Amino acid sequence: MPLILSANRNRISAAAIAVLLMATLLIRLPVWAEPQPAAEEDMHTLLEKSLSVVEIDKEISRIQEQKKQLALTMSDAEQQLLQQEQQISEKQDEAGSILRAYYMGDRDFLFAALLSFDSLSELFQMIDYAEIILTHDKNTLNTYMEQYRKVKDGYNELAVRRSELTALEDQLQTQKLRVLALEKNLDEQLAGRSDAERIRILINELTSFWESAGMDEVKQYFRALSKAMQKLPSWVQDNKQLLDIKGFNYTITVPEGDLNSFLREQNDIFKHFSFQFADGKVTAQGKRDNMEIKITGHYTIENDPKNAILFHVDELYFNGFSLPDTTRKSLEKEFDLGFYPDLIVSFLKAKEVEMKDGELVIKLNLKL
Repeated sequence: MPLILSANRNRISAAAIAVLLMATLLIRLPVWAEPQPAAEEDMHTLLEKSLSVVEIDKEISRIQEQKKQLALTMSDAEQQLLQQEQQISEKQDEAGSILRAYYMGDRDFLFAALLSFDSLSELFQMIDYAEIILTHDKNTLNTYMEQYRKVKDGYNELAVRRSELTALEDQLQTQKLRVLALEKNLDEQLAGRSDAERIRILINELTSFWESAGMDEVKQYFRALSKAMQKLPSWVQDNKQLLDIKGFNYTITVPEGDLNSFLREQNDIFKHFSFQFADGKVTAQGKRDNMEIKITGHYTIENDPKNAILFHVDELYFNGFSLPDTTRKSLEKEFDLGFYPDLIVSFLKAKEVEMKDGELVIKLNLKL
């Protein structure tokens, strides 16, 4: 019961913040009582940019942490390589001596001894002796080669990680320049306004609302969608009318109405949320507790690491404010909204996907 009350208080608090934000817009900016389109657009742009600054700052922090962890991993890898090089140096001379012995004929006495026995007992003794020497030589060479391969693989892996670190440094620099440009642009736009201080207060309120409630709301939708998509293949199996078979060609047709019904069966969060398919795009939107989410994206067919129909977020809006690409990509990585045909029938793979006229159409054929 305390958890439920706490959740309700959070919801009420989020709703209260939203109402407060709207009230502030109306009270502190009286000109909005009779909105001027240009003024509204300017205000919307400023607030949207402020959200982008917050979200790109998060991406910078994420990259910095990833860079830190990668640097630690590289340091560990370098220490391991030093230890492996010390181990290999101990075996290198011994392995070299053995190879030189065979090349110079120093092991020929073994074969001569095997041919100069006077009795079977001497022969068996010589065979045992030769086996001991040859086995030792073989183990020494194998150990050296194994250590050599480990060192070589270690350097190759380290080279890959150095490339990753360079890429991260490039990403970090790009995002830093990006956020600096946004902040500079915001400051320049605010510098020429008489209501700059009021707008800064609104920016802080919107930022606080987004970080305390908005992001959590967005993630709740993505989390619920991810769980529902895991059950979609079995739902298709149970609804045979969605599957059309002509020879070796299979077509799955999912009307948006059927999909919305399926989603609402999975989670109550979708009672006020719906999908639409049109013009090659997927649009999903809904409103709850004064928070409105809109997602626009598309599906693509990917074959690595496995055949799948993956969803890509092209646009993400929170209460009408567009969020930056860093937020969209982060959500794509965190939540899998993909559809996997082989979970319907193991020998099928997707070859085409399209969204049109209120339907998601997936064409499949046999795996070769």
